[in-house]
Amino acid sequence: METLQPVQEKKANRLINVLSIAIPVAVAVLLGVRQKVDLGHWTTYLTHLNAVINSITAVLLILGLYFIKQKNVAAHRRTMLAAFGLGSLFLVSYVLYHLTNESTSFGGQGWLRPVYYFLLVSHIVLSVVVVWFVLRAVYFALSGQFAQHVKAVKWAFPIWLYVSITGVVVYFMIRPYYIH
Repeated sequence: METLQPVQEKKANRLINVLSIAIPVAVAVLLGVRQKVDLGHWTTYLTHLNAVINSITAVLLILGLYFIKQKNVAAHRRTMLAAFGLGSLFLVSYVLYHLTNESTSFGGQGWLRPVYYFLLVSHIVLSVVVVWFVLRAVYFALSGQFAQHVKAVKWAFPIWLYVSITGVVVYFMIRPYYIH
């Protein structure tokens, strides 16, 4: 693939920057909506779906790393695009859940409580940060800028893997407190 012209590159970078800010801001605004929408009881199961999506995403990220180390670029590309697609699906499901259901409070006590909140806060902060890195990594790969892709992935991969894994851990820690 050939690299993009400077004007196209500038537009792509601007779009990535805008999306990296707009997505977390939109999610925060939507989460702040106090009046919940009633779409039915089925939305209470979205937390379980989100944990499955995060689990599969973590596996796909590890497989993607394996495939690229084996120099299997086609399998790497398919795996990483699947992870990106699941990340997008997760975002929709997450927002839909929080638009339709009240937040659940963590009921754990003792040493578990600060561990839970550390994982939750680091998960949330890094989930905001990783958007920019992932969008850049995907853009660089799809535009054939593989040296730039590798640089972006050095940050995107560990952060995205951490966010995926801690999402599942936080889910299992709060799961006993869900009221359905």
